[in-house]
Amino acid sequence: MNRSTIVRSAVLTVTTALAAAALAVPAEAQHRAYADTLPAVTPRAETPVLHDDDEGGNADADDPAIWRNTAAPGRSLVVATAKEGGLRVYDLDARLVQSIAAPPAAGEDDAPGRFNNVDLVHGLRLSSGKADLAVTSDRGHDRLRFYRIDRDRAGGPLTDVTDPAAPPVFSRDQAEINDQQTSYGLATWTDPATGKSYALVSRRERTSIALLELLPAAEGKVTYRKLRTLDLPSSFRVPDGTSWSPCGEPGELPQVEGMVVDPANGMLYAGQEDIGVWRMRADLTGTPKLIDKVREYGVPGVYDEETEECTPGTDPGFGGTKISADVEGLTLLTESDGDGYILASSQGDNTFAAYDRELEDANEYEGGFRVTAANDTLDGSEECDGAAVLNAPLGSKYPNGLLVVQDGHDAPGDGDRDSTNFKFVDLGKVMDALDD
Repeated sequence: MNRSTIVRSAVLTVTTALAAAALAVPAEAQHRAYADTLPAVTPRAETPVLHDDDEGGNADADDPAIWRNTAAPGRSLVVATAKEGGLRVYDLDARLVQSIAAPPAAGEDDAPGRFNNVDLVHGLRLSSGKADLAVTSDRGHDRLRFYRIDRDRAGGPLTDVTDPAAPPVFSRDQAEINDQQTSYGLATWTDPATGKSYALVSRRERTSIALLELLPAAEGKVTYRKLRTLDLPSSFRVPDGTSWSPCGEPGELPQVEGMVVDPANGMLYAGQEDIGVWRMRADLTGTPKLIDKVREYGVPGVYDEETEECTPGTDPGFGGTKISADVEGLTLLTESDGDGYILASSQGDNTFAAYDRELEDANEYEGGFRVTAANDTLDGSEECDGAAVLNAPLGSKYPNGLLVVQDGHDAPGDGDRDSTNFKFVDLGKVMDALDD
């Protein structure tokens, strides 16, 4: 064997060994390693902790929205859902301004109110005049709830203006509502061509998304009517020619929660939790396009009824490389020149992914970041459910804008109690991280 043959043989041996070693590393470890390469940003403040137990009022932080006070940006607000705990309103110091209880159950054996997601509508024309509104999906009652925003109102900035006759979004009767396949994810949208405002609402444990037109009702109240519904796929043809559906509890389909609309082009982006990020027309016409898949896409699994968990099989490598299930909160970061990003919470690896908002760039992946601890008492964000971003000056606190993210595991926490809250991040830090 000559020298060149020996060298080629050695190189081949080393290369084969490295490839085998890479294959031997569990996929989860590879994902963590990738996440660790992303730039880290730290929060500036966090909201008071919430506890999902009887003592804490079953309050569980989920989804935020940022309302900008145009007259006094430094007095802007963050409105956030706390599930059975209702709504919370915070100032820019992350201090509690107002707490609103979720509506009680319709009957003794019925589901209580449970606020899942929240978004804003600006300048909706009501019978009492134009108003900014916070809109939330009430999963417990399968309805939308509306709250007028008045920063200086005595008693708190939010006032309930929901029409009592507002119908269920998906359910036919109270029995269906109690099954809790109800309104879940939420995004609002105002069509610049017509001035009409809409809500896109997803259905829990189903793949459905409904388009609702928001309408004024008597006495300054707000209601809605359903225009159409779109169902995303629940099973998929994968490259080996087989059909795949994500593993889950029997009868549950891969649901959508995080959603956001880009008003510049009328496109809705929706995170199907175990699948990936979809793009479709916000009027729910046309054909949806899957712009990125979660890493777990195509991985077989077996559901164990005893543990109520799925045991995954071998990863065939059909998934994406940037986000891990669940893909959760989606939010739109706009820039003055028309550029910007769709930000998505990659809950499975505690990162955030940024996709180009411009269609001509095919919503390509632009980078990612992590929200990590600022110090021993101000931690980062783990298993983030919801996120909201606003690229506009918000007084001296956040002159570069603000990103608010949910933290599913607040640390140091409070013993064995589930602890959640929201982290406030200087948007300038995020922009620097994405520019790296």
